[in-house]
Amino acid sequence: MATIVKIPVKPRKPRTVDPAEQGESKPKKYRYKALVRMTGWPTASKTYRTRKDAEDWARRIEDEMVRGVFIQRAPAESMTLSAALDRYAREVTPTKKASSRDSELRRIETVKRSLGAYSMAALSSDLIADFRDRRLAGDVDPKTGQRRPRAANTIRLELALLSHVFTVAIKEWRLGLIYNPVQNIRKPAPGPGRSRRLSQDEEAILLARVNGHSNPMLRWIVRIALETGMRSSEITYLRRNQVDLQRRIVRLLDTKNTSQRTVPLTLDAVALFNEALHHPARPIDTDLIFFGEPGRDGIRRPYEFNKVWATVKAEVGITDFRFHDLRHEAVSRLVESGLSDQEVAAISGHKSMQMLKRYTHLRAEDLVTRLDDLAKVRRRPGRNQ
Repeated sequence: MATIVKIPVKPRKPRTVDPAEQGESKPKKYRYKALVRMTGWPTASKTYRTRKDAEDWARRIEDEMVRGVFIQRAPAESMTLSAALDRYAREVTPTKKASSRDSELRRIETVKRSLGAYSMAALSSDLIADFRDRRLAGDVDPKTGQRRPRAANTIRLELALLSHVFTVAIKEWRLGLIYNPVQNIRKPAPGPGRSRRLSQDEEAILLARVNGHSNPMLRWIVRIALETGMRSSEITYLRRNQVDLQRRIVRLLDTKNTSQRTVPLTLDAVALFNEALHHPARPIDTDLIFFGEPGRDGIRRPYEFNKVWATVKAEVGITDFRFHDLRHEAVSRLVESGLSDQEVAAISGHKSMQMLKRYTHLRAEDLVTRLDDLAKVRRRPGRNQ
């Protein structure tokens, strides 16, 4: 049963009236609160400026209750996306891997700046599609005045975050949302996988500069990445008990895809780890193999080499080469050496052959040599007899 309650509005402080506004209607002295009570359902209420709007809303809610499809929308209408993202950052983000938390917090701030003022109930697929298009167009660079388009994968990650916020709000927070609006929009197509390989000249120049750096840890990290195909976080977070030089293996306990794996070591990788583990300057207050200076709390954390790596790349003139490309290079070399896809995946940690192919880029000149070898086999005497 629906009830409409007339509620007086507290008078505002008097203000000077502009003569141009004298003909306008006076502010409403009352609001109308619609109350819907029905057996088996929670009481629903909402306040409107006009009686007609309150009656229309009450009839709609009564109809939904009779048909058994009513959803309490008040929590979703009162919670803004900004508040929902703050709650997500407090409750959900801390449960994710440490290496991804900072980047997710940055994405949360980006979404809040564009959509944070909307209520969760007001966010529609059209609004989110507009957000997608504006992000793809990019922001105006204050220095050049030109727009810098955002990468498609950046937008995909932001939309994935927003979609998961809605999923958590529906399933766990019980906000009374009817659907996830992100699922009804088109996602940007993923960009092509990187195919950047190191030429022999680039490798020689890069390693020569790395080898000459004052901190030997940069040399160890770069060359171990090239020898093993491990990710930068997997290398920098290594501890001494994870490396077995006698068996020539490294046990990775915390990886990107959460699966533990064992990485075999080449002789060069064994020599690099042996040098790092037995370096005379190694302190005794940490188990980290690649360590930084103690922080204010006296605790040593993994060696931060990103700034040094960027400087080295700029000095040798190969700024378009990323550290992660060392993993691409290492995996491609494993394939070129003749290992099977299963063997390469066991070393690199890829769970699917599709992802492995994205990280594998064979040199055309190496394939030419393989084709020449096949041609020689076909031309052997008696081959066709």
